[in-house]
Amino acid sequence: MKSKYFYLFILSIFALPIGFIIACCDALFANILINITNFRIDHFHFLIPFLALIGVVIVYCYQKYGSNIKQGMTLIFNAAFDDNIDIPLRLVPFAMISTWLTHLFGGSAGRTGVSMQIGATISSNINKFFKSKLKQKDLICIGIASGFTAMFQTPLAGAIFAVEVMEVGKINYQALIPCLIAAYTSRETVRFFGLKTSNPTIDSLPNLSFSNILSICLISIIFGIAGLGFSSLMSTSKKEFPKILPNPLVRVAVLGSILSLILFLAHQGRYSGLGSNLINLSFSGKQIYSYDFLLKAVLTILTLSIGYQGGEVTPLYSIGTSLGIILAPLFGLPLYFSASLGYAAVFSSASNTLIAPILIGAETFGFNMLPYYIISISISYICNFNKSIFEGQRSTKKVESLFS
Repeated sequence: MKSKYFYLFILSIFALPIGFIIACCDALFANILINITNFRIDHFHFLIPFLALIGVVIVYCYQKYGSNIKQGMTLIFNAAFDDNIDIPLRLVPFAMISTWLTHLFGGSAGRTGVSMQIGATISSNINKFFKSKLKQKDLICIGIASGFTAMFQTPLAGAIFAVEVMEVGKINYQALIPCLIAAYTSRETVRFFGLKTSNPTIDSLPNLSFSNILSICLISIIFGIAGLGFSSLMSTSKKEFPKILPNPLVRVAVLGSILSLILFLAHQGRYSGLGSNLINLSFSGKQIYSYDFLLKAVLTILTLSIGYQGGEVTPLYSIGTSLGIILAPLFGLPLYFSASLGYAAVFSSASNTLIAPILIGAETFGFNMLPYYIISISISYICNFNKSIFEGQRSTKKVESLFS
């Protein structure tokens, strides 16, 4: 018993500097990405024609020098379950630079997956450097919590996501307190470096009448199907594109050219980048088209499945938010309320996580939304049939028997 608490104490001590170091790296990554995004918006017409060419450069560099780091989060998850798998430190500059290039030239991708990879890589290598006897899985959880929180400044959600995401139906409670320490350290550090979030407050909340609960359940089924569709299509694309175009360089050149053309013709960059623009438009009463969520989903899947780098989380937020705006009138729900449900519920379904998305919604839009998120995300979560955007995610037998 004493050794268990001593281990937890040492892990918690490690969590503080690890959270700080990861936050510093992610703050650099995010601040440069913000400047790159602004530059791309101002020079979109000049940059978008080179998207295919830069894709060839990214894929070639990963083939030539990247080795197994091109697996991304799958490598992180595999390393968490096997202490003999190393995460090369070169993953950090590779992930950063390739993501910057993807965004600079107009690709549709996120950033959080990269920030979590950075976090997991740093924490794992710190553990290796000090030759400590701490479990690699616990250190990777700390890294994921720090990286996730650095992007969204939701420390409760970041910590829970880290201990929940690796194995469906099983939470790594041992790492929870260290993850909380790392997550709060990460939030305060990135705020010091000027990264701030501006989240809308949802004032117009429907009462929990039977009809409103029914509407929330029905709309959440659609959110769940949207998340399922995203993760399934992502998995299928990664398997089928190599069959159609086996050469990775030819594949990214051909499909990257098609991608750049679509991104140019579809409102000239509306679907490039993170998708934060769609989130901002949704919560500011601006124009949201009925096809926004679909085009953002398809173009993000195409971007990430042919070799460009980035994450899925922010695009999923934008997909859910814009879908919520479109569905709200059909179910008699307030616009911003519906958008906020979609924000977290689509992510829940696509990532196959339950508790973290509830906290994401509450920390982002206010804890007065908590009862609604519990209802909505519980429904969307069970609609994903155990599919996930994270290919390395493990499933317990209990969960597999329920959904298979």
